[in-house]
Amino acid sequence: MRNSAVVSGGLALLLLVLVEVGWPPLLSFDRAVDEALHRDALAHPGLTRVHRTLSDWVWDPWTLRALALAVVLALVLYGRRRLALWVAGTCLGAAGVQHAVKALVDRERPVWREPVDSASYASFPSGHAMTAAVVCGLLLWVLALVGREPWRGWGTAAGVAVVSVLGAGWTRIYLGVHWPSDVLAGWLLGWCCVAVAVVSYRRFPGRRPLPARERDHGEEGT
Repeated sequence: MRNSAVVSGGLALLLLVLVEVGWPPLLSFDRAVDEALHRDALAHPGLTRVHRTLSDWVWDPWTLRALALAVVLALVLYGRRRLALWVAGTCLGAAGVQHAVKALVDRERPVWREPVDSASYASFPSGHAMTAAVVCGLLLWVLALVGREPWRGWGTAAGVAVVSVLGAGWTRIYLGVHWPSDVLAGWLLGWCCVAVAVVSYRRFPGRRPLPARERDHGEEGT
């Protein structure tokens, strides 16, 4: 997991540098993908409405943060305060990283003569994509720590998480409010935050001894 944090963080940093220097191949790719999807969005208004509903309600960052808050409260209720603190702290830290990077890069969003949606703040990274990666990654980690084994619903939960992370990013590109590299950066930064949370949870000094189940999950991949 430690290697995963380093790799995802390094790739996100590389992407940031390429955006900052205006690397032509990346900018050309972003523009080509967005223009193709924008034409499709204009040609299929019904499909565009579906994308807006998913983006504005189902995979909206505030919807996902509300879900994370519900999990934090449940963990506190069942006496897992330390784990609740890690989930809450990671969500808050990730939001801080997201806004800091947005302010640093200050990338303009795509501009269209006929927009199908609108968004505020800078474009890089995608807040929808990053929040989805953080919340879904953390929830799967929590399930792995506290869920009963064997849990038949694990495959379903993992599938919903993957669809949500990919869908949150895809809808933002389709609606023309983000470049593909914004979404990729959001996924990478989000996963980096989750990986750091998992590693630090296991290695934080002064912790009480962990059950074997939590210890195994915390050390996996380090």
